[in-house]
Amino acid sequence: MNKPIFTGSGVALITPMNDDLTVNYDALEELLEFHIKNGTDAIIACGTTGEAATLSEEEHSEVLRFVAEKVNHRTVVIGGTGSNDTRTAVKLSKEAEKSGVDALLCVTPYYNKTSQQGLVKHFNTIADSVNIPIILYNVPSRTGCNIKPETYAELCKHPNIKACKEASGDISQVALIRSLCGDNLDVYSGNDDQTVPFMSLGALGVISVFANICPKEMHDICKLCLDNNFAKARELHFHYLELMNIMFSDVNPIPVKTAMNLFGYNAGECRLPLVPMNTVGYHNLKDCMTKYDLINKYSK
Repeated sequence: MNKPIFTGSGVALITPMNDDLTVNYDALEELLEFHIKNGTDAIIACGTTGEAATLSEEEHSEVLRFVAEKVNHRTVVIGGTGSNDTRTAVKLSKEAEKSGVDALLCVTPYYNKTSQQGLVKHFNTIADSVNIPIILYNVPSRTGCNIKPETYAELCKHPNIKACKEASGDISQVALIRSLCGDNLDVYSGNDDQTVPFMSLGALGVISVFANICPKEMHDICKLCLDNNFAKARELHFHYLELMNIMFSDVNPIPVKTAMNLFGYNAGECRLPLVPMNTVGYHNLKDCMTKYDLINKYSK
């Protein structure tokens, strides 16, 4: 049986930017303290929400080194190190391990995609190159590539492949993964709005965009599920569903970075090709945050 990498709410952390779109390390440190203060159970840096696709390899490694150093084991740190080039993924994973992260998050190859056999070879090659646990990241809507449950069952035979972040949106697939893999592969929800149903099937938590703006709230939802209080978890889930959904009213991470700017955290803009929200989207987001009284609650 695996020792879980974490249980509860893991934040898919944004990467704040300066006006010139260099990484804003002062703001990044403030965000790390914000999440530790508010009970976030794991910090995932350099993932999709962290704009890993537009970070250079040098920036990628420096951000992970910075996060691991500043967190200093106060919570779990997971580094996103996936690539559609296996050699690059191996290089990023080795550098991340050196930086002191606790685990890795590796997305399926995108654009070039691959077969299920190719996925096994790709992920096993990465896992062979490091000595820390790996979470596989399945997000077919972005990559065009789905990890089938039977492939998970093969992959979790590797001692370093410990978990998956499932963002396929397919609850039936999650049930089959749990059935085939059992305790050999931990599951985390990759979609905020599916956290409670996933955890009812035995998932251990979520890797969350919503947790950027509501860290305590997402932690509390997960804690209720882990305590088998699904009635209360469902109640909170329904309460925050509108806010979860508006975080995806534009391409992630545009809305969540906008929200963090409204809190005063100097998240900055996203790097191109992502552009700021239009006026209507901005005001809809701000109105929704005001409805939940978030700006008063979490502003600096």
